[in-house]
Amino acid sequence: MATTGTVDAEVRRQRLLEILQRDGRIRIEAASAELSVSSMTVRRDLADLEAAGDLRRVRGGAVPSLRPRSFTDRMARRADAKRVIAEKVAHLVPQHGAIALDASSTAGVVLGGVPRVDGRQVIAATNSYENFGVARGVEGLSALLVGGEAEEQTDSFVGHIACQAAASLHYSTFFVSAAAVDPDGPSEVTLAETQVKFSFADASDETVLIVDSSKLGQRALVRGLAWDRIGMMVTELDPADPALEAYRGRVELL
Repeated sequence: MATTGTVDAEVRRQRLLEILQRDGRIRIEAASAELSVSSMTVRRDLADLEAAGDLRRVRGGAVPSLRPRSFTDRMARRADAKRVIAEKVAHLVPQHGAIALDASSTAGVVLGGVPRVDGRQVIAATNSYENFGVARGVEGLSALLVGGEAEEQTDSFVGHIACQAAASLHYSTFFVSAAAVDPDGPSEVTLAETQVKFSFADASDETVLIVDSSKLGQRALVRGLAWDRIGMMVTELDPADPALEAYRGRVELL
Protein backbone atom coordinates (compact mmCIF):
# COMPACT_ATOMS: atom_id res chain seq x y z
CA MET A 1 0.00 0.00 0.00
CA ALA A 2 1.24 3.46 -0.85
CA THR A 3 2.44 5.59 2.05
CA THR A 4 1.59 8.88 0.38
CA GLY A 5 -1.63 10.06 -1.22
CA THR A 6 -2.31 8.99 -4.78
CA VAL A 7 -4.94 11.68 -5.21
CA ASP A 8 -4.72 15.30 -4.17
CA ALA A 9 -5.98 16.28 -0.73
CA GLU A 10 -9.21 17.94 -1.86
CA VAL A 11 -10.35 14.97 -3.95
CA ARG A 12 -9.27 12.53 -1.23
CA ARG A 13 -11.30 14.31 1.43
CA GLN A 14 -14.32 14.40 -0.85
CA ARG A 15 -14.02 10.66 -1.27
CA LEU A 16 -13.87 10.26 2.50
CA LEU A 17 -17.13 12.18 2.79
CA GLU A 18 -18.63 9.92 0.12
CA ILE A 19 -17.59 6.89 2.19
CA LEU A 20 -19.21 8.49 5.24
CA GLN A 21 -22.45 9.05 3.32
CA ARG A 22 -22.40 5.53 1.88
CA ASP A 23 -21.50 3.60 5.03
CA GLY A 24 -22.56 5.96 7.81
CA ARG A 25 -19.06 5.71 9.30
CA ILE A 26 -15.42 5.91 8.23
CA ARG A 27 -13.08 3.18 9.44
CA ILE A 28 -9.48 4.27 9.13
CA GLU A 29 -7.95 1.00 7.96
CA ALA A 30 -10.71 0.32 5.43
CA ALA A 31 -10.52 3.89 4.07
CA SER A 32 -6.75 3.64 3.86
CA ALA A 33 -7.04 0.54 1.70
CA GLU A 34 -9.84 1.98 -0.46
CA LEU A 35 -7.94 5.22 -1.17
CA SER A 36 -4.51 3.55 -1.36
CA VAL A 37 -2.98 5.92 1.17
CA SER A 38 -1.47 5.45 4.60
CA SER A 39 -3.60 5.38 7.73
CA MET A 40 -1.69 8.47 8.90
CA THR A 41 -2.83 10.34 5.79
CA VAL A 42 -6.44 9.34 6.50
CA ARG A 43 -6.07 10.53 10.10
CA ARG A 44 -4.79 13.92 8.94
CA ASP A 45 -7.66 14.24 6.48
CA LEU A 46 -10.19 13.34 9.17
CA ALA A 47 -8.71 16.00 11.45
CA ASP A 48 -9.14 18.60 8.71
CA LEU A 49 -12.69 17.49 7.96
CA GLU A 50 -13.57 17.61 11.65
CA ALA A 51 -12.19 21.16 11.89
CA ALA A 52 -14.47 22.11 8.98
CA GLY A 53 -17.46 20.60 10.81
CA ASP A 54 -18.01 17.84 8.24
CA LEU A 55 -17.64 14.90 10.62
CA ARG A 56 -16.74 13.87 14.16
CA ARG A 57 -13.73 11.69 14.88
CA VAL A 58 -14.20 8.63 17.06
CA ARG A 59 -11.96 5.73 18.00
CA GLY A 60 -10.88 3.98 14.81
CA GLY A 61 -12.43 6.46 12.40
CA ALA A 62 -15.20 9.03 12.15
CA VAL A 63 -18.99 9.45 12.17
CA PRO A 64 -21.26 12.24 10.89
CA SER A 65 -21.03 15.46 12.88
CA LEU A 66 -24.00 15.94 15.21
CA ARG A 67 -25.22 19.35 14.13
CA PRO A 68 -28.39 20.68 12.51
CA ARG A 69 -28.53 19.83 8.81
CA SER A 70 -30.90 20.80 6.04
CA PHE A 71 -33.52 18.32 4.89
CA THR A 72 -31.80 17.97 1.51
CA ASP A 73 -28.48 17.15 3.16
CA ARG A 74 -30.07 14.56 5.42
CA MET A 75 -32.08 12.97 2.62
CA ALA A 76 -28.90 12.21 0.68
CA ARG A 77 -27.42 10.20 3.55
CA ARG A 78 -27.91 6.45 4.02
CA ALA A 79 -30.65 6.24 1.41
CA ASP A 80 -30.54 2.43 1.17
CA ALA A 81 -30.91 2.02 4.94
CA LYS A 82 -33.89 4.38 4.99
CA ARG A 83 -35.62 2.39 2.26
CA VAL A 84 -35.24 -0.81 4.29
CA ILE A 85 -36.70 0.94 7.34
CA ALA A 86 -39.64 2.21 5.28
CA GLU A 87 -40.39 -1.30 4.05
CA LYS A 88 -40.33 -2.63 7.62
CA VAL A 89 -42.83 -0.11 8.98
CA ALA A 90 -45.24 0.08 6.02
CA HIS A 91 -47.66 -2.28 7.76
CA LEU A 92 -47.86 0.06 10.77
CA VAL A 93 -49.72 2.74 8.80
CA PRO A 94 -53.40 2.24 9.71
CA GLN A 95 -56.44 2.17 7.46
CA HIS A 96 -58.15 5.09 9.20
CA GLY A 97 -57.38 7.78 11.76
CA ALA A 98 -54.20 9.83 11.97
CA ILE A 99 -50.45 9.36 12.16
CA ALA A 100 -47.71 11.83 13.04
CA LEU A 101 -44.26 12.11 11.54
CA ASP A 102 -41.37 14.33 12.60
CA ALA A 103 -39.26 16.46 10.26
CA SER A 104 -36.68 13.75 9.62
CA SER A 105 -35.70 12.60 6.14
CA THR A 106 -36.29 9.01 7.31
CA ALA A 107 -39.93 9.90 7.99
CA GLY A 108 -40.10 11.32 4.47
CA VAL A 109 -38.94 8.00 3.02
CA VAL A 110 -41.51 6.19 5.18
CA LEU A 111 -44.24 8.43 3.77
CA GLY A 112 -43.10 7.82 0.21
CA GLY A 113 -43.23 4.07 0.81
CA VAL A 114 -46.79 3.89 2.16
CA PRO A 115 -48.46 1.17 0.07
CA ARG A 116 -51.69 1.77 -1.80
CA VAL A 117 -54.63 0.25 0.08
CA ASP A 118 -58.20 0.64 -1.14
CA GLY A 119 -60.31 2.70 1.23
CA ARG A 120 -57.43 4.08 3.28
CA GLN A 121 -58.23 7.49 4.76
CA VAL A 122 -55.48 8.63 7.11
CA ILE A 123 -54.38 12.10 8.19
CA ALA A 124 -50.58 12.40 8.11
CA ALA A 125 -49.43 15.31 10.31
CA THR A 126 -45.86 16.60 10.23
CA ASN A 127 -43.85 19.71 11.10
CA SER A 128 -41.79 19.39 7.90
CA TYR A 129 -42.84 21.16 4.70
CA GLU A 130 -40.88 18.58 2.67
CA ASN A 131 -42.64 15.64 4.36
CA PHE A 132 -45.96 17.46 3.95
CA GLY A 133 -45.25 17.60 0.22
CA VAL A 134 -44.49 13.88 0.10
CA ALA A 135 -47.68 13.03 1.99
CA ARG A 136 -49.75 15.10 -0.44
CA GLY A 137 -48.70 12.80 -3.25
CA VAL A 138 -49.62 9.54 -1.49
CA GLU A 139 -53.06 8.10 -2.23
CA GLY A 140 -55.11 7.59 0.91
CA LEU A 141 -53.22 10.19 2.97
CA SER A 142 -54.52 13.65 3.85
CA ALA A 143 -51.47 15.82 4.54
CA LEU A 144 -51.55 18.18 7.53
CA LEU A 145 -48.71 20.66 8.03
CA VAL A 146 -48.02 21.69 11.62
CA GLY A 147 -46.97 25.34 11.29
CA GLY A 148 -45.16 27.64 13.67
CA GLU A 149 -41.75 29.26 13.77
CA ALA A 150 -39.47 28.26 10.90
CA GLU A 151 -36.30 26.49 12.04
CA GLU A 152 -33.91 27.38 9.21
CA GLN A 153 -31.20 24.93 10.24
CA THR A 154 -33.41 21.85 10.00
CA ASP A 155 -36.15 23.00 7.57
CA SER A 156 -38.87 22.34 10.15
CA PHE A 157 -41.51 24.23 12.12
CA VAL A 158 -41.02 24.59 15.86
CA GLY A 159 -42.06 26.74 18.80
CA HIS A 160 -45.19 27.16 20.92
CA ILE A 161 -47.65 27.24 18.00
CA ALA A 162 -46.11 24.12 16.45
CA CYS A 163 -46.33 22.27 19.78
CA GLN A 164 -49.97 23.27 20.23
CA ALA A 165 -50.86 22.19 16.70
CA ALA A 166 -49.00 18.89 17.08
CA ALA A 167 -51.07 18.12 20.19
CA SER A 168 -54.41 18.91 18.55
CA LEU A 169 -55.09 15.43 17.12
CA HIS A 170 -55.08 11.88 18.46
CA TYR A 171 -52.57 9.75 16.52
CA SER A 172 -52.38 5.99 16.37
CA THR A 173 -48.64 6.07 15.64
CA PHE A 174 -45.86 8.66 15.75
CA PHE A 175 -42.91 7.89 13.49
CA VAL A 176 -39.88 9.71 14.86
CA SER A 177 -36.17 9.66 14.11
CA ALA A 178 -33.27 11.04 16.18
CA ALA A 179 -29.87 12.61 15.68
CA ALA A 180 -28.26 9.94 17.84
CA VAL A 181 -29.18 6.90 19.94
CA ASP A 182 -27.25 5.31 22.79
CA PRO A 183 -28.34 2.92 25.57
CA ASP A 184 -29.68 5.89 27.57
CA GLY A 185 -32.06 6.80 24.75
CA PRO A 186 -32.39 9.04 21.68
CA SER A 187 -30.92 12.54 21.62
CA GLU A 188 -31.29 15.55 19.35
CA VAL A 189 -29.31 18.53 18.06
CA THR A 190 -31.85 21.26 18.84
CA LEU A 191 -34.11 21.83 21.82
CA ALA A 192 -36.90 23.40 19.75
CA GLU A 193 -37.16 20.34 17.49
CA THR A 194 -37.24 18.06 20.52
CA GLN A 195 -40.16 19.92 22.08
CA VAL A 196 -42.34 19.33 19.02
CA LYS A 197 -41.47 15.63 19.11
CA PHE A 198 -42.58 15.48 22.74
CA SER A 199 -45.93 17.04 21.78
CA PHE A 200 -46.49 14.50 19.01
CA ALA A 201 -45.54 11.62 21.33
CA ASP A 202 -47.91 12.81 24.07
CA ALA A 203 -50.81 12.69 21.59
CA SER A 204 -49.95 9.23 20.15
CA ASP A 205 -50.94 5.71 21.13
CA GLU A 206 -47.53 4.39 20.08
CA THR A 207 -44.19 5.96 19.18
CA VAL A 208 -41.94 4.16 16.69
CA LEU A 209 -38.29 5.21 16.57
CA ILE A 210 -36.92 4.95 13.01
CA VAL A 211 -33.12 5.31 12.83
CA ASP A 212 -30.40 3.93 10.62
CA SER A 213 -27.59 2.09 12.37
CA SER A 214 -24.99 4.83 11.81
CA LYS A 215 -26.68 6.77 14.64
CA LEU A 216 -26.29 3.99 17.21
CA GLY A 217 -23.79 4.46 20.00
CA GLN A 218 -23.78 8.24 19.67
CA ARG A 219 -25.09 11.04 21.86
CA ALA A 220 -26.22 14.52 20.78
CA LEU A 221 -26.78 17.70 22.77
CA VAL A 222 -30.45 17.43 23.81
CA ARG A 223 -32.05 14.50 25.61
CA GLY A 224 -34.90 13.04 23.57
CA LEU A 225 -37.77 10.71 24.37
CA ALA A 226 -37.13 8.18 27.13
CA TRP A 227 -37.25 4.48 26.28
CA ASP A 228 -40.49 4.02 28.23
CA ARG A 229 -42.19 6.37 25.77
CA ILE A 230 -41.04 4.40 22.72
CA GLY A 231 -42.82 1.22 21.70
CA MET A 232 -40.43 0.03 19.01
CA MET A 233 -37.07 0.87 17.42
CA VAL A 234 -36.66 0.11 13.71
CA THR A 235 -33.31 0.05 11.92
CA GLU A 236 -32.16 -1.46 8.65
CA LEU A 237 -30.45 -4.24 10.61
CA ASP A 238 -31.81 -7.68 11.41
CA PRO A 239 -33.17 -7.52 14.99
CA ALA A 240 -30.70 -10.27 15.95
CA ASP A 241 -27.70 -8.21 14.79
CA PRO A 242 -25.03 -7.90 17.53
CA ALA A 243 -24.93 -4.12 16.94
CA LEU A 244 -28.34 -3.95 18.64
CA GLU A 245 -27.32 -5.89 21.75
CA ALA A 246 -27.14 -2.79 23.97
CA TYR A 247 -30.80 -1.98 23.16
CA ARG A 248 -32.25 -5.43 23.64
CA GLY A 249 -34.62 -5.42 26.61
CA ARG A 250 -34.96 -1.63 26.52
CA VAL A 251 -37.26 -1.49 23.50
CA GLU A 252 -38.85 -3.85 20.98
CA LEU A 253 -36.63 -4.20 17.91
CA LEU A 254 -37.79 -4.57 14.33
